Amino acid sequence: MGLFDKLFGKKEQKESLEQGLQKTREGFFSKITKAIAGKNTVDEEVLDNLEDALVSADVGIETTVAIIERIEKRVAKDKYLNTAELNSILKNEIENILVDAKQDNSYENYELPAGYKPHVILVVGVNGVGKTTTIGKLAHNFSLAGKSVLLGAADTFRAAAVDQLTIWSERTNVPIVKKEMGSDPASVAYDTIISGVARNSDVIIIDTAGRLHNKAHLMDELSKIKRVIQKVIPEAPHEVMLVLDGSTGQNALEQAKHFTAATDVTALTITKLDGTAKGGVVLAIAHQFKIPVKFIGVGEKATDLLVFDKKEFVDGLFGGVV
Repeated sequence: MGLFDKLFGKKEQKESLEQGLQKTREGFFSKITKAIAGKNTVDEEVLDNLEDALVSADVGIETTVAIIERIEKRVAKDKYLNTAELNSILKNEIENILVDAKQDNSYENYELPAGYKPHVILVVGVNGVGKTTTIGKLAHNFSLAGKSVLLGAADTFRAAAVDQLTIWSERTNVPIVKKEMGSDPASVAYDTIISGVARNSDVIIIDTAGRLHNKAHLMDELSKIKRVIQKVIPEAPHEVMLVLDGSTGQNALEQAKHFTAATDVTALTITKLDGTAKGGVVLAIAHQFKIPVKFIGVGEKATDLLVFDKKEFVDGLFGGVV
C-alpha cells in the first residue's frame, strides 16, 4: 500500500469515482432498461436500442459498433437473455474494449515511472478543458505522495494561465518557474528544466499554450520546446499529456485528432466527468486512439483527479447494477 493509498483509501477513491460517473450511469442504464423492457430475447430491436444507449453516452459510433458486434457474437447461439445477463455481457465487453486499448498503471498511487529523475511531463490541450487546473491537481497529489515537484508556466500567451498556475503553486507549496506574458515559451521550459535539475526535483510539469487554430504553429512551438528541453535532458519529455474535457463528448474526440496529428501525445487526462452524462467518451477515446488514459477528473477537489484504472472505471460506470 502506497502513501497515497494511506492518505486516500481505496474506498474513498471508489466512492469518488462512482459519484463522478453518476450522471453517465443513470442515463446509460435508464436507456438500457428501456432497450430490453418486455423482451426475453436479444433481437434486432434490442441491439438497435442498446446501440442508441451507447451512442447517447458518447461512446462514439466506431466503439459502439465494436461493442455491439461482440455482443452479437456472444448471443448468436442462445438468444435468451434477461436484464442481469445483458448488463453482465455488456460490462464484460466494455472491459474487453479497454483491454484492447493501450493502458497501463504507470502512475499508480501517484508513483513515478522508474528510470528518470526528474520525470518531465509536458501538458497540452486547448483553453477551457481544465489544463492548468489539472496541472495544479497533479502537483498537489504528487506532493502528497512524497514527490518533489516543479511547475513551469510556459503558456505565456494567456496571462490568466500564468496567474492560475501561480495560485496553484502557492496553494500546494510547489515552486514555479515563470516569466512575463509574451515571453518565449521555450525559454520558460528551458529555465524550468535547468531549475528542476538543480533542485533535484522528482517531477517537472510544464504547461503549454492552449491554441489549436493553427496546427502548423502548434507543432512548431511544441517542437521547439522539446528541442530546448532535450539540450538538458536528452530523453525528455518523458510524457506528453493531452488534457481533454469529457463533458464536450465528441468535441473531445476532435481535439484528440488534432493534437495527435500535431505532436507525439503519449498520455491522456480526461476532465469534468462528474458534470456530464457523456462519460462514455472515455471508452471512445481510449479505443480509437490507442493512447493510454492516465488520469480522469471526477470532481472539484484535487484528490478527485484519479489515476485511471480500467477495471475500476467500468465498475464505477456500472455501479451496483451488475
